[in-house]
Amino acid sequence: MPAAYGFHVILAFVAGYLLGSIAFGIIVTRLGGGPDPRTIGSGNIGATNVLRSGNKKLAALTLLGDALKGTVAVLIGWWLGGEGTALAAGFGAFIGHLFPLWLGFRGGKGVATFLGVALALQPLGALVFAASWLITAKVSKYSSLSALVATVATPLALWALGHGRMAALMAVLAALLWFMHRENIQRLLAGTEGKIGQKS
Repeated sequence: MPAAYGFHVILAFVAGYLLGSIAFGIIVTRLGGGPDPRTIGSGNIGATNVLRSGNKKLAALTLLGDALKGTVAVLIGWWLGGEGTALAAGFGAFIGHLFPLWLGFRGGKGVATFLGVALALQPLGALVFAASWLITAKVSKYSSLSALVATVATPLALWALGHGRMAALMAVLAALLWFMHRENIQRLLAGTEGKIGQKS
C-alpha cells in the first residue's frame, strides 16, 4: 500500500508539473495576434507582462489559464489519492509554471497559479488571498506588493483554520513566489516599482 501511494504521489507531481508548464501567456498571445510576452517588458510569460502589450482581454485569459492549471492539477491529485496527492500535484503545477522544461526553465512568477492551487485545496484560502490582494492594491496601488501580502496571508489563514499540511505547502509556494519577485522587492524598497495603471 505505501509503495502504491508513493507512486500516486509521484504521478500527481508529474501530472501537475506538465499542467503547470503550459505557457498560457504564449499560447493566448499567439492565438490572439499579440506580441510574444517574452519580447516585451520583463520577458515574463505571466498575465502582468501580457498586460504590458495593452491587451486587457489577452491578459485576463492568461490569468484565467494560469490559475485554472493549478486548480485542475490539484483536482487530479484529489482524484488520484486524496490530500497528499493533491498537495503533490499542486506543488508540481507551481514548479511547472515557474520552471517549464520547454522554455528553458524560465516561466512566470506564480501569482495566478498560487491562487488556483489555493482555490482547489481550500476555497476559503483563495478568498483570503483575493481579499488581501484587493485591500493591499487599493491602499498601495502596487500589484507586486499585493501579491506578496496575499501569499503570506493565505498560509496563515489555512493554518488558523486547522489545515496544517495545506498551510505548509502554501508557505513553501509563497517562499518561492517571493524569490521570483526579488527584483520587484528591490524596486519596492527603492521606491521605483511601477504602480497599477501606471504607464511604463
